[in-house]
Amino acid sequence: EGWDDPRMPTVSGLRRRGYTPAAIREFCRRIGVTKQDNTVEMSALESCIREDLNENAPRAMAVLRPLRIVIENFDAAQTETLTVPNHPNKPEMGTHTIPFAREILIDEADFREEANKQFKRLVLGKEVRLRHAYVIKAERVEKDAEGRITTVYCSYDADTLGKDPADGRKVKGVIHWVTAAHSLPAQIRLYDRLFAVANPGAADDFLATINPNSLTLIEGARVEPSLKDAPAEKAFQFEREGYFCADSKLSTPEQLVFNLTVALRDTWQE
Repeated sequence: EGWDDPRMPTVSGLRRRGYTPAAIREFCRRIGVTKQDNTVEMSALESCIREDLNENAPRAMAVLRPLRIVIENFDAAQTETLTVPNHPNKPEMGTHTIPFAREILIDEADFREEANKQFKRLVLGKEVRLRHAYVIKAERVEKDAEGRITTVYCSYDADTLGKDPADGRKVKGVIHWVTAAHSLPAQIRLYDRLFAVANPGAADDFLATINPNSLTLIEGARVEPSLKDAPAEKAFQFEREGYFCADSKLSTPEQLVFNLTVALRDTWQE
């Protein structure tokens, strides 16, 4: 990797991560020009790209750490095709289709055997809505020899596609998912700040301030099939995960590689 390494705060590095020209221009407009030495928080640049992509990035679904879900009362021989919007607030951006089947994958963080009322995701014995799809209920789990959950067996309410349950019960949580059979494998590259301090230039040894966790590789992620031909450097919002784009050097339709452009919110401020 060189100057276009996505970790580098260079124009070529930012573009490879999905930063748009409009966001970079807006950042320059906001910070202005000065003859004085000064530093600008990285969060200012991230705010510009986050605002741009929130308005303009199409949505898609990806599961970074998959957990197998089997919907036992859904026909194993059946696959439904669901039409979903590319952007929740911009119908002019059009739609795309996603498959729905008996076996799906959700993120392992979205299921717990037991949880308090603040956990708005899938809990054993309770319900959650699948984004753009049905309400499901977790009935039982299967574990491996180490006690790790390998499969959650669920039932679904067939009368909840695009509408609330007919009996008036409330289902508050919504989680993202992909099908097991149709989703595509992908490597996800999570980028964090290159430096662990706001002003590395002020340190005696700026190399000592480099963040050792500036890149995290996630193997085994799964993405919806519409992303197979995702253009390089075009950012998508992976729903509930962040903004990502296909890597211009590493990603191919046979081996997808997605870079994190920016998280949905600024976790450095938390």
